Amino acid sequence: MKGNSLQIARAGIILNTENFNACVSFYKQVLGLKLLFEEQSEGFRLACLECLGTYLMIETGGVSVPSGKTVSQNPTKLRFNVKSMENTLNYLKSKNIDAKITNNSWGQCINIFDPDGNRVAFRDESTFVSQIKN
Repeated sequence: MKGNSLQIARAGIILNTENFNACVSFYKQVLGLKLLFEEQSEGFRLACLECLGTYLMIETGGVSVPSGKTVSQNPTKLRFNVKSMENTLNYLKSKNIDAKITNNSWGQCINIFDPDGNRVAFRDESTFVSQIKN
């Protein structure tokens, strides 16, 4: 884009958390996201993680609902498309995460919560690609 148009250089998501350390650990250790940098000042903390060409910035200042947030409490869901739902399910279970595959008309999905109760999902990549092609 040139001229008067918006020139976006990078996209990211900011996730405010109450259980900062547990959430950073979850996204690093369970999802395997690489830490780019961390900052701390006057009670505020953030960790920026590389997330498939974008970034996930985890910050303090959120509210935890460990049993899982509803859509009205948190209308955003982090979704990661995966090559194998069975491998993903087995991996999550190996990390002691309660997970199951849900079959939908548009494909398969696994829905879980991070340590703050934020919604995280995994979807099969093959049916997503089929949706794009149709």
